[in-house]
Amino acid sequence: MTEHEIFHLHGVRATEDIDFVAEARARIDYLKNYLVETGLNGYVLGISGGVDSTTAGRMCQIACTELREQGYTAYFYAVRLPYGTQRDEADAQASLQFINPDEVITVNIKEPTDTLHSQLSGLFENEHHSDFNKGNVKARIRMVAQYDIAGLLGCLVVGTDHNSELVPAFYTKWGDQACDVTVLNGLNKRQVRKIAETLGAPSTMFNKTPTADLEDNKPQNPDEVALGFSYEDLDNFLEGKYIEAAVVAKIVAQYEKTRHKRNWPVGFKLDD
Repeated sequence: MTEHEIFHLHGVRATEDIDFVAEARARIDYLKNYLVETGLNGYVLGISGGVDSTTAGRMCQIACTELREQGYTAYFYAVRLPYGTQRDEADAQASLQFINPDEVITVNIKEPTDTLHSQLSGLFENEHHSDFNKGNVKARIRMVAQYDIAGLLGCLVVGTDHNSELVPAFYTKWGDQACDVTVLNGLNKRQVRKIAETLGAPSTMFNKTPTADLEDNKPQNPDEVALGFSYEDLDNFLEGKYIEAAVVAKIVAQYEKTRHKRNWPVGFKLDD
């Protein structure tokens, strides 16, 4: 697929064309309306301390608070899912303070992650892939926990992926990519940051260096190092702005090699 085809499929509005107050309001109303349509009790979201979960979490809390004021029972459950002790726990706690969720639930995923991964990792010699795969186990265990909580409470799981993660498929398939409802879709990273700012988040939150922080051997590894290009370039690409041809080639290559992560499971095509 060419860069023009990718842009046609996944391009976003230019940042300067968006009224971010109206944008945030529309997404909060979407969360409110969808919850009422389902008849369920609220939303569940894992909070890492990064701008994506902070922004989505604050919108969820506003939606649930407004629904209660309108007579509908709705609660937002913010879930902390550390692997052992999180290095940037202070950021996660600051995020929770800003979100002000109805309830905080903490599940330490270290024991289930280690137990599951250790049963298989000894069968293989490639240490890099072992650590990388363990990171994916962390992401999937976190989603298992969120769905268990949501099932027990009669809630929906919220996802935080946006176009700047969708195009390079910078997520764990069936991990942080899994959810019942998305609220940042159609935005790029800088636009998520602008919504966070509009909602009143401190600049330290929306300017924080993004990291998935999944690999033990590369703690706090910045997303942009893992990707090989910056969010600034990727966002410019998605907004149809100029970026260097070499960076475009990297984005296209990443898009192509991760195609399977954006697809639902494929199956044998039966004859009509």
